[in-house]
Amino acid sequence: MKDTLQQWGWRMRRSAFVLPVVLLVALAMLGFNELSYRQARTQMDDLVLSGRIRQELLSLLQRLTDAESGQRGFVLTGRPEYLAPYRNASVDVRASLQALQGLYLEDTDEAGRQRLSGLRENVEGKLSEMALVVSKVQSGKTEAVTGLVDLGVGLDKMTAIRSMVSAMAGEQAARIARSREGVFNTLMINRIGVAALTVLSVLVLVKFLRQERALEGERHRKAQRLLDERNELEREVNRRTAELTELARHLQTAREDERAHLARELHDELGALLTAAKLDVARLKPKLGGAPDALERLGHLTATLNSGIALKRRIIEDLRPSTLSNLGLLPALEVLCDEFSKRAALPVHCTLAPVKLVPSAELTVFRMVQEALTNTAKYAQARNVWVRLELVGEEACVEVRDDGRGFQADSPRAGHHGLLGMHYRVESEQGRLEVLSHPGQGTTLRARLPMRGPAPGAAGQGDAPVPAVDAHPNPSTEG
Repeated sequence: MKDTLQQWGWRMRRSAFVLPVVLLVALAMLGFNELSYRQARTQMDDLVLSGRIRQELLSLLQRLTDAESGQRGFVLTGRPEYLAPYRNASVDVRASLQALQGLYLEDTDEAGRQRLSGLRENVEGKLSEMALVVSKVQSGKTEAVTGLVDLGVGLDKMTAIRSMVSAMAGEQAARIARSREGVFNTLMINRIGVAALTVLSVLVLVKFLRQERALEGERHRKAQRLLDERNELEREVNRRTAELTELARHLQTAREDERAHLARELHDELGALLTAAKLDVARLKPKLGGAPDALERLGHLTATLNSGIALKRRIIEDLRPSTLSNLGLLPALEVLCDEFSKRAALPVHCTLAPVKLVPSAELTVFRMVQEALTNTAKYAQARNVWVRLELVGEEACVEVRDDGRGFQADSPRAGHHGLLGMHYRVESEQGRLEVLSHPGQGTTLRARLPMRGPAPGAAGQGDAPVPAVDAHPNPSTEG
């Protein structure tokens, strides 16, 4: 058990170490991905800019060539329709120069901007040379035009322009190639990073699933241990409950034995003494003759002895109801309810049906009704009481109900054991007891006991003592 807990703790500590590492790796991958994205975007911007510069350079050269072609056509033929292409191409050349100027301003290549300045000078020189030739042709100075052509200024300018455009376009092509390679490298790095992150995620997932499986197994083992411990506790509780029930039954049996013994002693010894005293008084009465005071005293003594005999009988009935032993359960309950109704001045409504119970169960029913009626008189402040005994299926159901003030049946009441004694008495007969009560709604005590005949060898044990609860209950058994 200890090794398992240590291993589980080590796994948790290792998990606590792995999780921050995974988070750091994930953050690093996110940062790397963002950096790669920015780098790729910069490279793409450079690639697009280089492509636009190269395209504009080639366009400049093409337009300048077109302008030169128009200018030569006009010089050779003198026809004015060659001037329109020349003029349009010249305008386009200047537009290209302006566009190149703007593109190079976006570029960070200072050497490229310097080469653009040289290219602009040569282009402007070429445009000036062509404009001079056109103006000479228009003014009819053909000899001057021939002289200018022979000087080769335009050819040199055009050669220099072609060389510079070729160099600058080649440089931009090289930059494009480098940018493309950088973009591909960035994409490859991103691809490798995504693959690594995917592999790491799969590893983390596998580790998480393994740890989850281990934790689930540990939870299952703990649940099983708790279940085993709970079952063991339940078995122990059941064993202790059985012991307590047996102890309660023994104590109640001993109490009932003591009551029966005391009842016999009162009946035999005290009854004999009181009867003998009454007989002696009866013998003395004729001998006193006409002594009025003595006769009065003897009458008073006779009344006192009769009261003592009645008290003795009532005490014996409380200790051991003779009607139950001699007449059975139903007559005993009828006598009990009748005497209670007269003594407490409460109407008791009885509905009693014959049931077959063993003597100990009959005594349990009698004591329960006796205690419930006593509590009703003491605490319930009821106006009516209902007592019912009937057969429900294979069980005898006894119920005592009143319309008194009631109490909170589900609230524990420390120090009061009357209901607990009732429960033990009924459970000792394999029965069950229900207490239904709410403040202001009266109280109902309902017990169900199994129907069964006397056990073999139990003949002649109708007067055997049975467990009994206190006939003078405390407030916890109200109603």
